[in-house]
Amino acid sequence: MNNYKLSDFLPLIVIAVVVLALTLTRSFVMDDWAIRFLMRNFMAFFFLIFGSFKVMNLHGFAKAYQEYDLLAKQSLAYAYAYPFIELGLGLAYLFNVMPVLTNVITFFVMAISALGVFNELRKGKQIVCACLGVVFKIPMTYVTLTEDLLMAGMALAMLFIK
Repeated sequence: MNNYKLSDFLPLIVIAVVVLALTLTRSFVMDDWAIRFLMRNFMAFFFLIFGSFKVMNLHGFAKAYQEYDLLAKQSLAYAYAYPFIELGLGLAYLFNVMPVLTNVITFFVMAISALGVFNELRKGKQIVCACLGVVFKIPMTYVTLTEDLLMAGMALAMLFIK
């Protein structure tokens, strides 16, 4: 078992707080506190910020992502496309474009990502999480798996919440 410190996850914590602050600010400004609106905006800001970090060093991200993602292992093109998929999903959530399709795509993308993360965690491999690109060296742990499952779960929930 690895002994990670809270400081190992500080960039992730700060960004999660920023995503939450942006989500709450948008709900306050729009005066909309519906759970669906909150989830949609959380996902929008999450994908836009996380995708942006991945684009900062696209080549480094693609190499790191290929170490654990099931689709990226099979296709370098997918590893390079993934940050743009996240950015596209972020914009789709922000502007509420084709919400059913957006949620279906998000569910499958994040579920596949979660499977890859789970596989590597099960093997006990110590690798860097590519969740913030390679700008920050965050270890891949169950935090990464939780992040993927949370996004997949919210996408699935939004298919049923009216």
